[in-house]
Amino acid sequence: MSKGFFITSTDTGAGKTIIARAVIKVMQSLNIKVCAMKPIESGCAKEGDVLIPYDGSLLRQAAHMEAPLRLVTPCCFEKPLAPFAAAEIEGRTISIDEIKKAYFILQASHEAIVVEGIGGIMVPVTKDYYVVDLAKEFSLPLLIVIKPGLGTINHTMLTVNYALEAGLEVAGIVINYSRPPDNSLAEKTNPKVLEEICPIPIIGTFPYLKDVGEDAIEKTALRNLDLEILKKYIL
Repeated sequence: MSKGFFITSTDTGAGKTIIARAVIKVMQSLNIKVCAMKPIESGCAKEGDVLIPYDGSLLRQAAHMEAPLRLVTPCCFEKPLAPFAAAEIEGRTISIDEIKKAYFILQASHEAIVVEGIGGIMVPVTKDYYVVDLAKEFSLPLLIVIKPGLGTINHTMLTVNYALEAGLEVAGIVINYSRPPDNSLAEKTNPKVLEEICPIPIIGTFPYLKDVGEDAIEKTALRNLDLEILKKYIL
């Protein structure tokens, strides 16, 4: 098992990038030379003829990487869709070999790597290849980012159970407030229910942050994530 994590989620907008940056900051606090990767990103901005991956750029910045952005995010699409759909519309082919090559180049020069997936684990990359298959290729334990509100129990259990059945190691779950809390009954009771029924531990609850700068994310991560569980996979 490689050192690092594959960050996935139960849903779009759960906040994978924030948690990926948080995990990077935890590693840096432990003096680990860490790199980051967002292998595929859709919804990229276009500057001239070049697509710029927003999430990939944030991860590269958080990890203080010198490697070029094309290694961090080797596959970019303009349409904000699942890779399979975006590739068909934009008339392009996704090369899994190119993605793997970039991963192993980055991994070879760092002690650990944080990979942010696209969407959830059953998002199609190609017709017969899914995000879960990419996670298997990288042999990294999963961190699953979930939303706090109504519906998250079902989404979480589906994701966790499928990941385990697929043979992936799941290190933990992070509840992330990507929006301000609504103080609903679901938000208040979901953590306890998941602690009772889910085979994977909740390793932290990440509060909503207005300030998403590096310092704020690092301070929040060190206060709100279970560092002992994270250390098991990176030390």
